[in-house]
Amino acid sequence: MTDTTAINDCISIERTGDVALICIDNPPVNATGQAVRQGLQDAIERLSAEGSARAIAIYAAGRTFVAGADIREFGKPFVPPALPDVFNIIEASKIPVISVLHGTALGGGLELALSTHARIGIEGLKVGLPEILLGLLPGAGGTQRLPRLTGIPFALEMILSGRQVRADEALKAGIIDRLEAGDPREVALKAAQDVVAGSLKTRRTDQIATVPDDAALTETADKLRKTHAHLFSPHKCVEAVAASTKPLSEGLAIERAAFMECMDTPQRSGLIHAFFGERAVSNIPEAKGPAREIAHVGVIGGGTMGSGIATACLLAGLKVTLIEVKQDGLDRGIATISGNLDGAVKRGKLKAEKRDATQAMLTPSLDMQALADVDLVIEAVFEDMAVKKDIFGKLDTICKAGAILASNTSYLDVDEIAASTSRPQDVIGLHFFSPAHVMRLLEIVVADKTAPDVIASGFALAKKLGKVGVRAGVCDGFIGNRILAHYSKTASYLVLDGATPQQVDRALEGFGFAMGPHKVGDLAGLDIGWMTRKRKAANRDPNERYAGAVADRICEEGWFGRKTGRGYYVYEGRDISPNPAVETFIAEEREKAGISPRSFTDQEIVDRYMTAMIVEAARVVEDGTAKRPLDVDMVFLFGYGFPRHRGGPLHYADTIGAAALVDRIKAYAAEDATYWQVPALLEKMAVNGTSFADMNKEA
Repeated sequence: MTDTTAINDCISIERTGDVALICIDNPPVNATGQAVRQGLQDAIERLSAEGSARAIAIYAAGRTFVAGADIREFGKPFVPPALPDVFNIIEASKIPVISVLHGTALGGGLELALSTHARIGIEGLKVGLPEILLGLLPGAGGTQRLPRLTGIPFALEMILSGRQVRADEALKAGIIDRLEAGDPREVALKAAQDVVAGSLKTRRTDQIATVPDDAALTETADKLRKTHAHLFSPHKCVEAVAASTKPLSEGLAIERAAFMECMDTPQRSGLIHAFFGERAVSNIPEAKGPAREIAHVGVIGGGTMGSGIATACLLAGLKVTLIEVKQDGLDRGIATISGNLDGAVKRGKLKAEKRDATQAMLTPSLDMQALADVDLVIEAVFEDMAVKKDIFGKLDTICKAGAILASNTSYLDVDEIAASTSRPQDVIGLHFFSPAHVMRLLEIVVADKTAPDVIASGFALAKKLGKVGVRAGVCDGFIGNRILAHYSKTASYLVLDGATPQQVDRALEGFGFAMGPHKVGDLAGLDIGWMTRKRKAANRDPNERYAGAVADRICEEGWFGRKTGRGYYVYEGRDISPNPAVETFIAEEREKAGISPRSFTDQEIVDRYMTAMIVEAARVVEDGTAKRPLDVDMVFLFGYGFPRHRGGPLHYADTIGAAALVDRIKAYAAEDATYWQVPALLEKMAVNGTSFADMNKEA
């Protein structure tokens, strides 16, 4: 005989004989919102007061167990009860409580399970504590209860990586006690009955002692000081896990204090902004309209970029026709794609048994007529307008009606490219970032006549490829490269005025960039910027300082960075050292320009570099090239290595404040009034006391 009681809209109790089942039903992911927290507490307290149940099993309805916090509560006033309090009540229950996990158990969902007295996983389960990705630590018992089950080394790795652990590994590590197949309710009922029968043993984690491991804690802490010195929460994670050797109540208090410290940091704000921005960036009307079907993609160009794009499409299950003009180029493209797929297998992105079938979806050809039936063509040849217009003119006569014609151009005018066809409505820019099968950013460049369903198709493709699609307007460089072209001058000015390339790189790496701008230039190829500077030379403002003199000198020597073994740095195997010739070039260019070098602190370097980035980013928003500040932020987070914990250039700008930025720009303008000019938007924000975050809310 069964009896079901609804505690609230999210939680119900089902009594079956001498066991009780608590069902969590808060679609879509059973997040730990206030109703779930309150309902769980009320359910446990009611069953404890009744005293008739000999075992309680908690399970979830729908496609997953509890997959984390309710993001709808982010930024709103807290309403009790708090998760740690609810979980402490569950753990203290005199009636054994079992949790049955299916789908995913993440963050608070896994911490809920850890507070129960036994855990049953259903095949296909993944568990994780991803709080580190938001600048936090597991603050509802995760740093205390997990080490008691798995030991300190495993807990440290899992918490610090934020990764999702598969069911078989979770079973081996001790996170779950059993792994079964079946319906969550049926498994929960059986588990509760097994507890009553004595065939499933239960234990409270506060009765399990964490095995001390000072070596693992010390080694991890030392490593983090070297690799993540600029971050806050990883170090707090180690401190909290170290406290798991104390009595549980003491450890939980230390964990909670560390969690609140993380909550108060700008890093947490930046990571939360990145988290929401990634999801909001495609939340625009243009992305939601009807899209054209894309099942077969043509890629023109078998170089690094074209091969990467082809790989990304193949990994997404799309048929690909790769076009090159010569057999040796086509062979290199095929070999590159083959190597990329091998790499995807090694990284776990492609199952080994599907590798050959995936490559079999590639059709190489030297004949553009092979593109007659494709749904989308992506041109990925070098940056030359005449070449691109010639290709699009040919595609206009070859491709079927309704096929989308896309250019992977990094800078060039997509309107001009579209005008070389009789169907400009079918033309769009799809700007991938290298390596295209790895980098997640895709700038979707909308020309004047691009059809709405073509725009929607661009966003649909981005989603299918697992990329972050960002809408961009047409201008030289679109969002990212246009801003890059401006602020990269600051790095060059700093070197001409007295800093060294190594100091500039070191200062910006200290800010959080993985690589400084000169190392990035060497990695990307200095010839790319050289070509761009030559292309723009005729239209260069004669009043603006020329920033490319030193880079030009390096390129004139045939040194293009890593690929030639020499650029700003010398590359010998894994060894990197400053290129001594660059120091000579700098000194000679300073003498030509009549510059007396001066010293800069690392903070002055960061301030100038970031202010220049913010200035052009503000202009990009001001003129509509980017629809919202968050679009700029996502471009830089996913395409330019901007430190994620700082949220993006315009989120970072808000931490400084518009008024302070305006004052800073005006001070720099006293040295160079041509380069340093206050954007009208920033001036207006300073007067009104508004922020870029306010603009995101209005959009």
